[in-house]
Amino acid sequence: MSYTTDQIKNVAIAGHGQTGKTTLFEHLLFTGGVIPRAEPLESGKTVSDSSPEEIERKISIHAAMGHVERNGTKINFFDTPGSSDFTGNVISSFRASEFALLMVDGRSGVQIETVKLWRILDEKPRGVFITKLDNDQADFNKALADIKEKFKVDPVPVTLPMGSGGAFKGVIDILHDKAYLTGGDAVEKECPIPDEFKDAAAAARERLIEAAADGDDTLMDMYLEQGSLSPEEMKKGLIAALAQNKYVPAFAGVPLKNAGIVPLIDFIANAGPNPRTAKDAVLDAEGKETEAALDPDKPVSALVIKTTYDQFSGKLSWVKVITGKLTADSEVFNLSEGKKERLGKIYTCQGKKLEEIRELTAGDVGIITKSATLKTNDTIAATDSAQSFAPLRLPEPVHSVAVNATAKKDDDKLGEFLVRAAEEDKTFRYVFNGETKETVISGMGELQIGIILDKIKTNQKIEVETRVPKIAYRETITKKANAEYTHKKQTGGHGQYGKVMLEIAPLPRGENYQFVWAIFGGSIPKNYQPGVEKGIIEGKAHGTMAQYPVVDVEVKITDGKYHPVDSSELSFKLAARNAFREAMRQAGPTLLEPIMTLTVYVEEKYLGDVMSDLSGKRGKILGQDSVGGIAEIRAEVPQAELLRYSIDLRSITSGTGSFTVAFSHYSPISGRIADDVIKARESFKLQEADE
Repeated sequence: MSYTTDQIKNVAIAGHGQTGKTTLFEHLLFTGGVIPRAEPLESGKTVSDSSPEEIERKISIHAAMGHVERNGTKINFFDTPGSSDFTGNVISSFRASEFALLMVDGRSGVQIETVKLWRILDEKPRGVFITKLDNDQADFNKALADIKEKFKVDPVPVTLPMGSGGAFKGVIDILHDKAYLTGGDAVEKECPIPDEFKDAAAAARERLIEAAADGDDTLMDMYLEQGSLSPEEMKKGLIAALAQNKYVPAFAGVPLKNAGIVPLIDFIANAGPNPRTAKDAVLDAEGKETEAALDPDKPVSALVIKTTYDQFSGKLSWVKVITGKLTADSEVFNLSEGKKERLGKIYTCQGKKLEEIRELTAGDVGIITKSATLKTNDTIAATDSAQSFAPLRLPEPVHSVAVNATAKKDDDKLGEFLVRAAEEDKTFRYVFNGETKETVISGMGELQIGIILDKIKTNQKIEVETRVPKIAYRETITKKANAEYTHKKQTGGHGQYGKVMLEIAPLPRGENYQFVWAIFGGSIPKNYQPGVEKGIIEGKAHGTMAQYPVVDVEVKITDGKYHPVDSSELSFKLAARNAFREAMRQAGPTLLEPIMTLTVYVEEKYLGDVMSDLSGKRGKILGQDSVGGIAEIRAEVPQAELLRYSIDLRSITSGTGSFTVAFSHYSPISGRIADDVIKARESFKLQEADE
């Protein structure tokens, strides 16, 4: 069946691990009539957790999509992972959706990953689903208060629980003024609101009407004049206010017992944001981001939000259509590759089960199979003059390991698999570091990298060795120095001759390199300048302390001498290289190490231990904030101290802490630390020479 833009809703289900996202997703599909029964997570048969590694570990690793139809509306649901190691899947699902539903455990309240996801959402409309309310420690109102404290918003209940703990028996649908009894293994049953809950329901309805009135000035005037709104006016206001992120709807339920599912689906179908209200980020001619509206009436354009590989269907390119209509067997232009692309079949899906369709209209999400050129973040459009969509805003990897195949013959095969893994998850990186001669893989944590390496061993039968990667240190100078060098070689016939005199001086950190030609009077002819600069660049590639690249240095060529017959570009290159190295030895050379900006998110009870650990890692604390029991610590820490930080932080915080990291600058090191770096470098160079 084909749906118009006005018949489509997209919802990303997200939250901290173990809050019941996959269970909710499973019961949404069951209630929507897509599957005959909802499978428990432990069975390994849920629609969304279908890969061998997900079934084995009983966690979501990949985002999954499924859809239900309600009152003629197609609702695409995305089940996303809860671990920060797989945050790339969450971000791609947020990009595809107009509404995010954050799961909150009724016992624990807001947890760290939920705090981070809330920030990622920026201005996107979002709601909260408070779950596990049948647990004796769960408290719906306490969870609402925790959300209010941590996020500085006042959630508006759309559904209320009837009872709590062992007395929980269902939910009240405030919007439609009815109640639903827990369904157990069946779809929940509608019933009148019990007398004991009518006062609470009436108070909640007043709050919902106030939220609706905030969606439109006219409605606000009517509300102030009449003191209420009609059901149609209320629905209109809720749609408008939610599209503007003016309120946060809150839902109650126990998905495992089919409680709270029907009212949730009804609310999304009736009042969830329409794709027409959404904006997407496009790049202008200068590469700056601007906003563009989703529009079904314009020529087709779409963004590739994800790439996966299926053993039966091959490469799957997930696309969100932003404008127009995408049709199977049509021709589009891949703006990122600068070439035309002939599309084959188009599918929607229920988990990993593909369902072939003829077209996708603006606002919908689907899958293109076996594309030759499409990659994540590519823009496809009707013409090559369309604007490209901005790429996904993904965090930088925080954990790296150096890898190599145990058997040399498997190196190429290993590389092919790592390239594919990096395409499937854009938060995973695979690079060869020519400076350290290592293949380094990086990701969001030890779990993500461990799963990828396990797949290599299991599926590709490749044994892989891992180790802590080497650090890319640098060398620089601390004072000015002069040097000269004469390259002279006589070998019958033409000889080699070139003399270079130069001066080097330190530059401010981060300015890297400046070359100044200060020759007057023709002591070195201008045509030898390229040779001189090549020599300097070669000299900079290997410093005099530990043969690390030299940075932040100005080189001024002041004088020299040439021979009309024996001089050549090669002669001046060799003379300049040796003159630079001699000047380096006299200019107070020092080592530089990379310093990273680190942001750590922990529960307040771990704050002291984390701060102490960072001090022991030579960290400099820049500041900290604390909101509702979650502490954010900002620091600058040497990269060498962070190579295993994901493991250290997990140990300190019992697995609850998380962090982000990004390169900041290079900073000098000396003393024992510098001596250890130099010794390690000498050992590496000796080993390299033996090989």
